Amino acid sequence: MIEKFEVALPHGITLSCRAAGPRAAPLVIFLHGFPEAAFVWDAMLTRFGDRYRCVAPNLRGFEQSSAPAAVEAYRPKQLVADIEALVAHCNREAGRAERAPLAALVAHDWGGALAWNLAAQQPALLERLVIINSPHPATFLRELQHSPAQQAASAYMNFLCRDDAAELLAADDFARLWPFFSNRVERGSPAVAPDWLTDDVKEQYRSVWRAGLQGGLNYYRASPLRPPTSADDAIMTLSFPPEFVTVRVPTRVIWGERDVALPPALLDGLEVYVPQMRVVRVPDASHWIVHEQPALVAREIEAVLSS
Repeated sequence: MIEKFEVALPHGITLSCRAAGPRAAPLVIFLHGFPEAAFVWDAMLTRFGDRYRCVAPNLRGFEQSSAPAAVEAYRPKQLVADIEALVAHCNREAGRAERAPLAALVAHDWGGALAWNLAAQQPALLERLVIINSPHPATFLRELQHSPAQQAASAYMNFLCRDDAAELLAADDFARLWPFFSNRVERGSPAVAPDWLTDDVKEQYRSVWRAGLQGGLNYYRASPLRPPTSADDAIMTLSFPPEFVTVRVPTRVIWGERDVALPPALLDGLEVYVPQMRVVRVPDASHWIVHEQPALVAREIEAVLSS
C-alpha cells in the first residue's frame, strides 16, 4: 500500500511524499523529473516495499511540496539540501544515524540532476546510484557547447524559461504538455500519444499540473545548462572542475535510446566521470522508460540492490 505524507524539513521546505515498506528497513529514495511527480514511482514502491523503505518525494516546486517563488531557490545547492534533509528524517524515523547511507538512490530526468550532484558531493550518503535518462553535468555541458544536434534537441528548454511558459503550457487542458510524452523518432514527425498514457494516468498528471507549473519551470530557469542563444552566451565559457563532478559511487545508468531530448551521445566519455559504472542501453525505449518498461527498470534496480 502506498502511504502519503508530508515532511517538514529544518530549512523551511515541506515535501509531500509517497512511500511503501517498513520504516526500519534499508532506505531507497526515488526522484522524479519534469513534468512528472512522485506518483510515477508507485509501481517501484510497491515492487520493493516488501524489503526496503521506499520513499518518493515530490520535489520542491511540484505537487503539494513547497514552491518558493524565487528562481534562486531552485539552484542545485538548495535542491540537494532537500534530499539530504529527507534522508536524515527517514533515518531518524528508522532509529539510525541521520547520515546513515541510503541503500540506493534512483533518479530520472531532473531527479537525476539532483542525484548526480548528491553522489559527487556527498558520496558517503549512498551505497548505490541508479540513473535513468538523466545526463551527467559534464557530458551535458560538452554536448550543449559543441553539438548542434544536442543544441537543437534541447531548444525546448529556452521556451520553458519564458515568463509566460506556465500560462502557455496550462492552456487548453495542457495542450502543449501532452506532446512531451510522444515518442517521436525524428523531430517534426507526428506526435502520437503512447499506450501507457491512459485516461487514469492523464488525470494523475492533470492533478499535479493544476497544483502549479512555475516550480518545475524554475529548475530550467535556475540552471546554467541550457542551449546557447548566441556565440557569447555564458554557457560557452562554463566549465566544471573534474573533482566537483566525479561520482565514485557504484552506478548503473539505464538509457532509453529513443530519447529525443537526450540522445545517447551523452553517454560518450561518461566513464571518465563515473569510474564504477555499468550502462544499460535500451534501444526500443524513450525518455519515458519508467512508464514504458517498468518491468525492465525494476529488474535493473533489483540487480543493483542485490549487488
